[in-house]
Amino acid sequence: MSALRLIGDIGGTNARFAIAEGGKYRQLKHVEVDRYRSLHDAIADYLKPLPDRERAGLAGALAIAGPVLGDRIALTNAAWSFSVEELKKSLGLASLAVVNDFVANAHAIPHLTAQQKFAIGPVIANAHGNIGVVGPGTGLGMSSLIPNGDGYTLVAGEGGHATLAASTEEEFAIIQMLWKRWSHVSAERVLSGAGLVNLYEALCAIRGIEPLVLSPADVTRHAMNKTDENCVRAFDRFCEFLGSVAGDLALTISAFGGIYIAGGILPRFKDAFAASAFRERFESKGRFAGMLAKMPTWLILEESPGLIGLANMPLA
Repeated sequence: MSALRLIGDIGGTNARFAIAEGGKYRQLKHVEVDRYRSLHDAIADYLKPLPDRERAGLAGALAIAGPVLGDRIALTNAAWSFSVEELKKSLGLASLAVVNDFVANAHAIPHLTAQQKFAIGPVIANAHGNIGVVGPGTGLGMSSLIPNGDGYTLVAGEGGHATLAASTEEEFAIIQMLWKRWSHVSAERVLSGAGLVNLYEALCAIRGIEPLVLSPADVTRHAMNKTDENCVRAFDRFCEFLGSVAGDLALTISAFGGIYIAGGILPRFKDAFAASAFRERFESKGRFAGMLAKMPTWLILEESPGLIGLANMPLA
């Protein structure tokens, strides 16, 4: 089998493909998911320029934004679905491993450099133990790393769909507004790109203001430029909700190795995120606040941590 592997990080909005060798990747290509009818078509288009000598015996490893529970896989926030075995055969791959995207993100954590992460809150020396990964993007991903000898055991999860809890009266009012649209209000309903818009619209409704038609990028732009009060409030509530959810994950798995924030939203606004109430809310767990204070929180700055994870993931 070739030492090369095709790797792909497939999100609800964008997909990234690359060729990996020796734990590094190259020939990165970004594509919009809705440009292609299927995942097969997107990968086949990426592979076209690859020389035949590199395609021979090529292994594949894909990270998918959705649960991986068997051969048939469907993305949570996109229309693509596929059979792993059929995709392997149709692309002529020697093997094909498919994992949840946040399994791939978790695999990347031990390989991140100091320049690829940014401390949110205190830097805790020699932090060691279980690690949690949570990331708002098109959806809200979650996974864990559990130390096991010289390596880690990865635990995939769908914690982004756990029920969202309120910590303040305003947050309860926000959730009540969201209940009018959905019978189940998960963390993902506020902690995602669409979630920023949901927060903005809920805050407008609470204050009796007609909301503008805004995209997630519009909300963050107005928030950073302070040109719309409700957008500023939406970003603030976003960071606070994320702090609570990240703190819940940290308590659940005893994350003394730290909680890492992935996803495509926050790295562009790292200073605003660091100045937010995220860390305060992360630690705000009553009698266990002291325990949370001993757990570091990091923002992943690397654009494609999933690709780093796939490049280093052991393949059967």
